[in-house]
Amino acid sequence: MPLDHLFSPMPLGAITLDNRIIMAPLTRSRAGQPGDVPTSLNAEYYAQRASAGLIITEATQVSRQGQGYAWTPGIYTDAQEKGWKQVVEAVHAKGGKIALQLWHVGRISHHLLQANLQAPVGPSPIQAKNSFSFVIQPDGTPSNQPCDMPRAISSAEISGLIDDYVRSALRAQRAGFDLVEIHAANGYLLNQFLSPNSNQRTDQYGGNPENRARLLLEIVDAIALTIGANRIGVRLSPGGVFNDMDDPESEAMALYLAKELTLRGIAYLHIAEPDWAGGQPLSAEFRRDLRLAFPGRLIYCGGYTAEKAEAVIVAGIADAIAFGRLFLANPDLPERFLGNSHLNAPDQETFYGGGSKGYTDYPSL
Repeated sequence: MPLDHLFSPMPLGAITLDNRIIMAPLTRSRAGQPGDVPTSLNAEYYAQRASAGLIITEATQVSRQGQGYAWTPGIYTDAQEKGWKQVVEAVHAKGGKIALQLWHVGRISHHLLQANLQAPVGPSPIQAKNSFSFVIQPDGTPSNQPCDMPRAISSAEISGLIDDYVRSALRAQRAGFDLVEIHAANGYLLNQFLSPNSNQRTDQYGGNPENRARLLLEIVDAIALTIGANRIGVRLSPGGVFNDMDDPESEAMALYLAKELTLRGIAYLHIAEPDWAGGQPLSAEFRRDLRLAFPGRLIYCGGYTAEKAEAVIVAGIADAIAFGRLFLANPDLPERFLGNSHLNAPDQETFYGGGSKGYTDYPSL
């Protein structure tokens, strides 16, 4: 099948992409220590993949409180901002475009990752079942540990949380990022607010769907005032079950948010499909409804091949497709798609942590 649509340029908010092959956000746990600072190794990794229409970085915590895994990068200190700046410059030098994904894990954390060994925060004091944080134990041993019981973030604290997102977006802008993506998927804090199984609040941020969506929309509005709505993407995961999400209303919530985000004129909406983590596949009916609710740029991510990506773009279901593990193992993925070339297989043993092995040593054609 020709891939004419997949390789066609696409306006995306304030920028224009050379193609519609997006590099999905991929946690790799290789930030420099101490301080969770991006390094020259990270810059090399992203620059290798600059032929993507857009790179979306690994999830990046907006505060120390927002961290749920050791060795993931932040964007709340001067050193982190400087580290990300060298990443952006390396990608831009190769002609690429790059967005920073803004992240707060909420209850998917552990006291060993929190300041003063405090409990993590969530919408409500409900512990995530069968969910784990990656921590460094007091003896220096890395370990996956069950997530702690969170405390409910107070109404008074929420304005500070929104400020964390705004400050991080401003740091991203100073570092040179083309866009930011707000991570409201995969069971992390903003997804926790959206879902009634993790949000049982009785204030203006809980209860009906409009209240549960309020925090995400307030964050979008606040960032839009500072860097512009046309430089914001939002990632959702309707139907997702990862990190103990169980929300029978998640598709209805996604459609409500799609309409609200359309009114705000954001650059794109990014859908993480649920079946990668054991959820039920999205229905054709939901995809049609989402397209009607969000006529802007719509990106899907979830085990696509080049041919399937081309087909859904031709059908008008999506405008672009994000690829995760294929981009991890194939730094020149667009070139391989174009030539129908052999694809490197990803090495799961090196997904998280470590150095260049399984990170920057995958061969290009």
